[in-house]
Amino acid sequence: MLKKIASTDLVLGMYIERLGRSWLETPFWKRSFLLESPADLERILAARLNEVWIDTARGLAPPEPVVVAAPPPEAPAAAAAAAAVCTEAKAHVIDVAVAKVAPSLSRDEQMAHARRLIERTRQAVQTMFDEARMGKALPVGHAYELVDDIAASVLLGGGMLLGLARLKTADNYTYMHSVAVCALMTALARELELAPEQVRSAGLAGLLHDIGKMAVPSAILNKPGSLSDAEFSCVRTHAAAGHRLLLEVDDIDPVALDVCLHHHEKLDGSGYPKGLRGDEISLYARMGAICDVYDAVTSNRPYKQGWCPAESLRRMAAWRGGHLDAKLFAAFVKCLGIYPLGTLVRLQSERLAVVVGQAEGKTLTSPTVRAFFSIRAGTCIVPSVIDLAAPGCQERIVSTESAAQWGLLDVDRYWAGEPAAA
Repeated sequence: MLKKIASTDLVLGMYIERLGRSWLETPFWKRSFLLESPADLERILAARLNEVWIDTARGLAPPEPVVVAAPPPEAPAAAAAAAAVCTEAKAHVIDVAVAKVAPSLSRDEQMAHARRLIERTRQAVQTMFDEARMGKALPVGHAYELVDDIAASVLLGGGMLLGLARLKTADNYTYMHSVAVCALMTALARELELAPEQVRSAGLAGLLHDIGKMAVPSAILNKPGSLSDAEFSCVRTHAAAGHRLLLEVDDIDPVALDVCLHHHEKLDGSGYPKGLRGDEISLYARMGAICDVYDAVTSNRPYKQGWCPAESLRRMAAWRGGHLDAKLFAAFVKCLGIYPLGTLVRLQSERLAVVVGQAEGKTLTSPTVRAFFSIRAGTCIVPSVIDLAAPGCQERIVSTESAAQWGLLDVDRYWAGEPAAA
């Protein structure tokens, strides 16, 4: 059933049949769509549409109006106070929408939402990068829309998106790596309590940091073996190539330019392309280095198996001070957790489990896990979910484990719901 409502009455979960003006005058590609992203809701409100048409058969219906008695004449102050509260509430409609939706989504629903967003974003990034390869102008406005969607998903349930973005195929690695680094940059920027516009800049920088790889031959990028010295030198040109490409874009964010050129710099001066040292490397470039390295070492490639997320953090910790900024890395660990989503762990009960979630505010050492393998019996068992931070829980993590050591090649399916990407 179609119903006309004010744009300010929209909430996530409603199905928009059409907006209150010509489709060409709105910031959306589709005429009708399910409103899932807080970023989309924010764009609708920013467009100042007076009304929208929703389909209540395909999405949420507006709540029935509540009749409130008019305030008595002798209470003008109370009426004024109520009006002020209403004004403030409308000013924070996005925060309210997020707060209302986040608890109502089950883990499976969060996972499904993250999958849809990643696939949609991956396709958009691939189109954008392929057009850049052909010399077409980079649509920065559209890139910002992708960043907003990713940032909103990180806010609602970052662990799902960050974990799923780690699963890549050989064909989509470059595009998915850009999506993953965008999400990681957004999460780290929020952990550092940067201003909203700085979070957005960090996300855009993550999305575009590797666009220079469009200037590198595909045969080198997708080579299933070790690179020769000449091929590695070619790959190293991508930072400068991407910087040159972004310089041609009108009103490009300076942060994106900086991170694109300097995300391979190292604190000890051994990085490229400029060999910068210490404070010569900006905050955002240091953030980009951490996020870029983490996603690279945790991802499967044709020539190597990705490291376990927790093992990756442990190895990266050894690079602090020389390659990576120690304070930023500590913040990075805090936003991911000591045991990030997908980490294989040994429990005190002699079971293997995979980390499936970390509730906000709980200890970094007590995530939620899914136990699926008995070490004593040497066989898989019926999976069971355990919240290690729950009151009275006697179970605990003893160590992280290598999936290859146990002959487990599909650990990701125990948290992601399907076999890991090749």
